[in-house]
Amino acid sequence: MAPLEVRIPHTLSREEVHQRIDAAVVRAKSEYEPQVGPIQAEWNDQEQMIVGLNVMGMPISGQIDVLDAEVLVKIELPSMASMFSGRIRQGIEELLGGLLAGPSA
Repeated sequence: MAPLEVRIPHTLSREEVHQRIDAAVVRAKSEYEPQVGPIQAEWNDQEQMIVGLNVMGMPISGQIDVLDAEVLVKIELPSMASMFSGRIRQGIEELLGGLLAGPSA
C-alpha cells in the first residue's frame, strides 16, 4: 500500500465541514455504489471519518481528519492504484475544495 495525503484548507466551522462531508457521502453512495459497490464511511468522532471501498477489485481505505483550518485526507492506495495517485490527488482537491468553499449556510 502506498499512502497518499491531501490537505484542503477551509474557513468553515468544524460542524459545517462535518455536515458538508456527510452530504457528499450520501451523494457519492447514490451515484457511485452501483459501479464500485458498497462505500463505507463512518465518523470515529467529530474530527475523523474512516472510509473504505473497492474499485476494480482493489480495496481502498483511508481517513478524513477535520482540523480547524484544513481537512486532511489520508488514503492507502494499493500498489496498482498508486500510478494514478496524481489524478486521485487532483480529484480530491477539486471535489473537497469545491465542497468546502464558500461561507457557512
